[in-house]
Amino acid sequence: MARHVVAMVDDIPPGKRKLVSVKGREIGIFNVGGEYFAVGNRCPHEGASLCKGRIVGLVESSEPGSYQFSRRGELLRCPWHGWEFDLRTGKSWCEPDRTKVRSFELKVESGGALVEGELQAETFPVSIEKQYVVIEV
Repeated sequence: MARHVVAMVDDIPPGKRKLVSVKGREIGIFNVGGEYFAVGNRCPHEGASLCKGRIVGLVESSEPGSYQFSRRGELLRCPWHGWEFDLRTGKSWCEPDRTKVRSFELKVESGGALVEGELQAETFPVSIEKQYVVIEV
């Protein structure tokens, strides 16, 4: 799999997202409390731009009139029909065994790690001070 630098960490603050294109695919990168997740920008229901939907949490009820809110910012709601997907797994919240959006592995790597590899060329000292979000596709 090829690695692609898609953003600097500072480009995606907590609670925000960035839509990127990698090898012709639109992918949404989400920062959930400092953790990064990536999902395809196509709702499996009817093809909406999923990553343009609202980022929401989970509301649960153990009995009428009693509600608990959890998982703030971890679910993505489709802008067309309201289907919700777990940003951690890509699975539909309503039908996790049958429906999911494609998710991608992300890593946060220092700029110095991005230039390491098998092939070497003549090098010059360089200081890299930022961190970058890298996706494998």
